[in-house]
Amino acid sequence: MTGNTEEYMRQVTIGDLVPHDATIFLAAYDPAWPLAYEGLAGRIRAALGRRALVLEHVGSTSVPGLAAKPVIDIVLAVEDSRDEAAYVPALVAHGFELRIREPGWFQHRLLKSRDVASNLHVFSQGCEEIDRMLAFRDWLRTNDRDRADYERTKRELAARTWRHVQNYADAKTEQVRAILERAQAARQGRLEP
Repeated sequence: MTGNTEEYMRQVTIGDLVPHDATIFLAAYDPAWPLAYEGLAGRIRAALGRRALVLEHVGSTSVPGLAAKPVIDIVLAVEDSRDEAAYVPALVAHGFELRIREPGWFQHRLLKSRDVASNLHVFSQGCEEIDRMLAFRDWLRTNDRDRADYERTKRELAARTWRHVQNYADAKTEQVRAILERAQAARQGRLEP
């Protein structure tokens, strides 16, 4: 990790930035993950009602058969993610905690549940990152080759020691980009699934 990345993480993290300084644990796919998502989604819907404009299970735990960190990733679209008063207090009341505020990256906010290992990614409605997350998930759900290649890369990288979990995520960037290109080409009819 470069000093600049470390500094950026300190700037966007709310509360202490705790180093990981370890390998990454990947669990075999667990059919309980979608159930954990449903429980969290129910709490989010109870907190926000119609203010939850998009609510989806994303990330590796949303892809049957794919090994993953046992952390449920959720993407939520609200009208304006900058308007934290419109959704953060309600989510806090339902057991979530605001941990990251990234104004320079799609006004992303990240909340964590206090009792379930999860990352709730909040963006404004219409944000292109939501489409990328869903396209990536949907492609891996249907493309056995890319899913197997992605898992192989994850396992190789997970065996290394990482200062922060974000460094592990960043190390997958090029492969994620290549998979997304194939997913988008398939959506446009330029590539068979």
